[in-house]
Amino acid sequence: MSSVTTNFGRRAFVRWAAGSLALGTLAACAPGVARMAASKARAPAKAMNAKQFNAARRYLRTAYGNIAHVEQGSGETALFLHGFPLNGFQWRGVLPQLADARRCIAPDFLGLGYTEVAAGQSVAPAAQADMLAAFMDALGIARADIVANDSGGAVAQLLATRHPERVRTLLLTNCDTEHECPPAAMAPVIAMSREGTYVGKWLRPWLEDKTLARSPQGLGGMTYCYPDHPTDEAIDMYLSPLVAHAERTHAYALALEENSLAGIGPRLAACTVPLRVVWGMSDPIFSPAGAEYLDRAFPRSRGVRRIAQAKLFFPEEFPDVVATEARALWAAS
Repeated sequence: MSSVTTNFGRRAFVRWAAGSLALGTLAACAPGVARMAASKARAPAKAMNAKQFNAARRYLRTAYGNIAHVEQGSGETALFLHGFPLNGFQWRGVLPQLADARRCIAPDFLGLGYTEVAAGQSVAPAAQADMLAAFMDALGIARADIVANDSGGAVAQLLATRHPERVRTLLLTNCDTEHECPPAAMAPVIAMSREGTYVGKWLRPWLEDKTLARSPQGLGGMTYCYPDHPTDEAIDMYLSPLVAHAERTHAYALALEENSLAGIGPRLAACTVPLRVVWGMSDPIFSPAGAEYLDRAFPRSRGVRRIAQAKLFFPEEFPDVVATEARALWAAS
């Protein structure tokens, strides 16, 4: 990056850094001055902390259970769908940035986070999509813009094809696709969940040892770019409810074993929802081919933005990128 600074000059470089949508991610994990500049560029605007997020949490009773959710803003609705093993806290930096443009709602999926699942209720992706439709009905929401990550992306695709009238736009980040559902990296998680050991072998040790959780062998090393992510606060928010309800957590993982997107191609081809894809290219969980697949599958795709160093849970590290892309998609649709 020193050559960039020399070529552009100090003031020009600052303007370029502020205006470049990709700086925070193209320079991600780089040392020295470039890392510091990227860190400032990616800093979430007024991100909620755990205390604020917990205070804002509400519960909505549906036939599927009491759905935990956090809401900010007003106007047309946008739903933010989190990944596994996370919950709505993943979007704590995005919601405040978009609250002036949308009624932003981040629900917790059935089986994850703080949602209370009804007895006997399936937590499979198709059931999650139907739950979201019921959730929207209960809130009087006819249509919503959907922003999704990881397993939430599979649910978003099912929602758009099972309930197309409910989806205004789709912004998909690294997530399941028809040919990578579940991804190969889920195999040990599913195997341990079948044995009832996933929580005890992986999640509980990460919750008790935050440094381990951020190590190359932990949640952080596998799914985050920056070595200081996830924060201690985020680890507590994500893993505490999963460890406290191990049976429910294992049930969620086992529900991902079946390819919930098998045969969805023709339905995506018939989908008229505008799509934008933002993909972390250093993700070891979902391959770059997933971005290309989605771009081809949706007839109204608005293209792919590729982020060189980003991994699976980059929406948490770069909320400004998500907010910028969402605004652009909504403005063009």
